Amino acid sequence: MKVFLKKVTKTPLDFEVKSDEITFKGYLQYDADKLILLKAELRGKIDADCDICANEFKLDVDEEVEFFISDGIYEKSEDSLLDVVEALDSIADLEELMNSEIELIKSDYNSCPNCKKNGASEEEAF
Repeated sequence: MKVFLKKVTKTPLDFEVKSDEITFKGYLQYDADKLILLKAELRGKIDADCDICANEFKLDVDEEVEFFISDGIYEKSEDSLLDVVEALDSIADLEELMNSEIELIKSDYNSCPNCKKNGASEEEAF
């Protein structure tokens, strides 16, 4: 699902993107200075690899996601600590943003239910 950022206003624009067993649902809202607020929930299951035994397992995901999308190059001020994604073509690809959030979750330390149940730690795996 692609959204033209110039059409996003102060009135929240709801969206929902689904893929396999995961749903990315929330809204886009114009904030200020070419910045669009994205506030959403990422819920469902994703395939992840256990960092202990290396087996693939289904990871439950229940995350709140909030960041800004800049319509063009973001020129931050000195005191600004915003999480900003730049959209250079004035289009936000929500499926691509969802996939990026999923990859961030996969890059975290994840252990499968079996390793958690057995109390294995990362040191014991090596």
